[in-house]
Amino acid sequence: MNLSLINAGILLIALSLPTSSMALEGGGFLAGAGSAAGGRQWPTFNNDYAGQRFSYLDQISTANVAGLAEVCRVEVADGGSFQTGPILVHGVMYVTTHLDTIALDPATCEVLWKSHYTPVGYEPFTGNRGVGHTNGRLFRGTNDGHLLAMDARTGALLWNNKIADSSIGECVAAAPIGWNGVVITGTGCGDWGARGRVMAFDALTGRELWRFNTIPTGTERGADTWDVPPGKYVGGGGTWSTFTIDVSTGEVFVPVGNPAPDLLPDERPGDNLFTNSIVVLDVRTGDLKWWFQAVKNDPWDYDMAAAPMLYRDKAMRPIMAAAGKDGYVYRVDRATQELLSKTSVTTQKKTAPKPTPEGALTCPGSLGGTQWNGPAYDSVNHAVVVGAVDWCTIMMAGKAEPVRGQLYLGGDLKQITDPTPSGWITSIDAESGAVRWKHKTDAPVVAAVTPTAGGVIFAGDTAGNFLALDSASGAVLLKKPLNAAIGGGIITYSVEDKQYVATTAGNVSRVTFGGTGAPSIIVMSVGAAGDAGRSGSAPQDGAATIASGAKGAPAAAAASPSHASKGKALFGKLCAACHGPTGAGGVGPTLRSLSSRLTAEQTMEQIKNPRGTMPRLYPGSLTDQDVTDLTSFIRTL
Repeated sequence: MNLSLINAGILLIALSLPTSSMALEGGGFLAGAGSAAGGRQWPTFNNDYAGQRFSYLDQISTANVAGLAEVCRVEVADGGSFQTGPILVHGVMYVTTHLDTIALDPATCEVLWKSHYTPVGYEPFTGNRGVGHTNGRLFRGTNDGHLLAMDARTGALLWNNKIADSSIGECVAAAPIGWNGVVITGTGCGDWGARGRVMAFDALTGRELWRFNTIPTGTERGADTWDVPPGKYVGGGGTWSTFTIDVSTGEVFVPVGNPAPDLLPDERPGDNLFTNSIVVLDVRTGDLKWWFQAVKNDPWDYDMAAAPMLYRDKAMRPIMAAAGKDGYVYRVDRATQELLSKTSVTTQKKTAPKPTPEGALTCPGSLGGTQWNGPAYDSVNHAVVVGAVDWCTIMMAGKAEPVRGQLYLGGDLKQITDPTPSGWITSIDAESGAVRWKHKTDAPVVAAVTPTAGGVIFAGDTAGNFLALDSASGAVLLKKPLNAAIGGGIITYSVEDKQYVATTAGNVSRVTFGGTGAPSIIVMSVGAAGDAGRSGSAPQDGAATIASGAKGAPAAAAASPSHASKGKALFGKLCAACHGPTGAGGVGPTLRSLSSRLTAEQTMEQIKNPRGTMPRLYPGSLTDQDVTDLTSFIRTL
């Protein structure tokens, strides 16, 4: 194969693209097409390749954002996880659910097409974070280990490449990133014990171009940081979110998750590279250039789960800002790899240096810190802005017994509900790392934060509050209840010279506070007709709408095998994100052998009137018959 011809082809593609970086006030830079398109596009998960999420649009400003009203909304599923980061390319918005990829009109919410994927293998996870785009094609992963390429105009499947083995716990949940004819993604689900890797593929053919193993073995660099005896199984290092690319240096920045078994650091002595790290690779070859590890020999499940953000300080020094589940924001000099600052954005508390059999309290816990949406760059104020979860966990060390395709925690988790979990949005000075302001939210923040040239930061929490904050002070300019947990992306764009804001809403995972809602896209603008809004048309093959169910409805039919079969489908959609696909537990407790602890009536009561942080799905997402079906299935576990 003539590599010089391939390289020449890549160069020609690059020369044909719009200018992809520009200087900003305060020394930042955008490495993407979002600014070049005048705000008409949001072409990647984080808008630009540098991960800044900043929008130059200023039609919606501090002066008028209080008048933001709903233009339209569309339900894209009848329940389940909704963590997608919407993108907008050439006038079309693209979002994903667990199994569907959907194209929408960004001004009317009309569904243009929907492509459904039917799994052919075991799924250890049920979330999906979105699509990547390059060369007129969309790319998404599936939780049974496939990478799909679709025609962006029609949704037609162009190729289907099996890139992971879901039977051993691998999944592909992250939003791929496409650049110059190459699409890059990685395997997730490291908590199942699977060993992570990053892979690049030819966008036209799906052929693998290179791979990098995030858990090195043999003679690979970093293998000596795992001091384990021969035959001892360790894993982890999954990639859960999208990546960042510096197009000027040809570097891809990969956030890497925790090691496994999660809670037993003594089972895997050493630094455990490249877990809990940002790994920087040559985008053309996959060769390792450098890395930053936030937590060595992690005992607390402290993934680097979100893409880092790149910017320049006032002296034009290239900086990486990264945030992890450990509740810190790290600023790293990219030229020297020196840590410049480490800023706490959540409660920090430990009662022991690692989990104990009796239980050790850690704040933030396994659901805390910064999750799959990372830092953004506020160009107006030269600040790093990040959302985070303030939530503690008691972690109990147990035994490490790997089981194929099952969680490999090495212990148990108890999520603390007193004090009530909350969230933070924090603005950090991009020069010093000092906190400029902090806003405490009613509930955890796992959604994206989006700064704009209008001086407004858009955000949301899992209680369903859509927020607009003053980027200079953190003052709340708008707090709009959507009655649906916000767990994915929030983007802003212009259509026919009118600025819109679109948010994801309706998410059952990460335990919601105040309502789940059906997964929906809600589009807002200033000067809209009002909050009645108009609903987008349903997909032609019938997008599911939220099921109705009310207290006092006729009693559900008696349980039967057919009810258990229906309940299994409901469980996969609504419950597996917390309790695991087989009910063995995850962020929620195990449901195995529940029939020996609760009667059928008690189980139905728990579903209808949940205690603690379990989300309320009835009435709304569940009817009385659904509750009966779910109970029938749960009692078979």
